[in-house]
Amino acid sequence: MVTLESVPLFSVLDEKHLDMVRDHVHIKRYEKGDIVFYEGDQDDYLHILMGGSVKLYKTSPKGNQIQINRLNAPTLVAEYACFEKEPFPATCEFVTDGAMGFLHYDKLYDFLTIPDFSLELLKSLTRKVSLLSALVHKETILSSEAKVADLLLHKVTIFNRLKNNEIAAILNLTPETFSRILTKLKKQRIIAIENHKLQILNQDALIAIVENNTIKTCTDCISDFKAKIGYKD
Repeated sequence: MVTLESVPLFSVLDEKHLDMVRDHVHIKRYEKGDIVFYEGDQDDYLHILMGGSVKLYKTSPKGNQIQINRLNAPTLVAEYACFEKEPFPATCEFVTDGAMGFLHYDKLYDFLTIPDFSLELLKSLTRKVSLLSALVHKETILSSEAKVADLLLHKVTIFNRLKNNEIAAILNLTPETFSRILTKLKKQRIIAIENHKLQILNQDALIAIVENNTIKTCTDCISDFKAKIGYKD
């Protein structure tokens, strides 16, 4: 489990303020598969991921999981919902054993008078907006094969750390579709998999897949994506 001062938001505080935060942060340990909160829940606490990894996902009207993000400690979780006092927009589930810290909104608000603290909070919110923007792009523009190629180009190590069904979930693909794409890439000598280790053989081919193998079958992709996740204005 990480220390509180290793969380970017709190790293800017002096020891006096850190001690004040420590006095008001409640830490709870979780096991893999435990749910921290469900989509639609609401509470008055800032969630601080202090150990392990979680996934955030929405459930479509058909009951399918649409993974929004995967976070590793140390980081904040659903800080926007905390400040806006709105229901959580997604379900948070631990994918490893871990720990979550809880700081009540009233105590958090007291620290917003510290400029560096407020700046770090804004940075965290901005990063989440960028991640959501990237997700919408991939879900509405990239084909299944292009999504796999894009992940290979930017996060190839994930293929050697996670199981195929976990990677498929991150990409919002069925395990069968993901496996079929990997098999195709192997046959084309774009990647090789030996002893459960994946190696890229032709990076240019992956770039070409991302650039050329895009789809746009929707006339209003953002609206279609909202419908897929069951979002209502």
